[in-house]
Amino acid sequence: MLSIYPAYFLKESDGYTVLFPDWDGAVTCGDTFENAMSMAIDCLAGLVFSCNLEGKKVPKASDLSDLDIKRKAKEEGLSQDQVIANMVSVDVEEYARIHFTKAVKKTVTILEWQNAEGVKRGINFSKVFQDALTEKLTESTL
Repeated sequence: MLSIYPAYFLKESDGYTVLFPDWDGAVTCGDTFENAMSMAIDCLAGLVFSCNLEGKKVPKASDLSDLDIKRKAKEEGLSQDQVIANMVSVDVEEYARIHFTKAVKKTVTILEWQNAEGVKRGINFSKVFQDALTEKLTESTL
């Protein structure tokens, strides 16, 4: 299903900052407009995907005409020609399938006794490895 939300693209000296007014605090950026749009698509997909995953309500999208470029430019200390209002759209399910949930095959080495005992117990080695890696990666970011 296609998700479409308006965004402000703020032209700055080092690229673009992208703000989603319907998503409190959602910000991304890019070196060029094309890169900023790509990052905006990724950001929007992540926002909607996370809401769906956590059972939270996805905010209603504003109309593009609701965005006030003059007011946003003043708030950000920019000229009006440095603020672009544009729609960002993404098929969240398709994007998530490719970018968020795609499995990558890795070869790991375990001890022979671990393999024998794991097979005997019907352990899903991939799941154990994914869970352990997720835990390790999560703890290292705290």
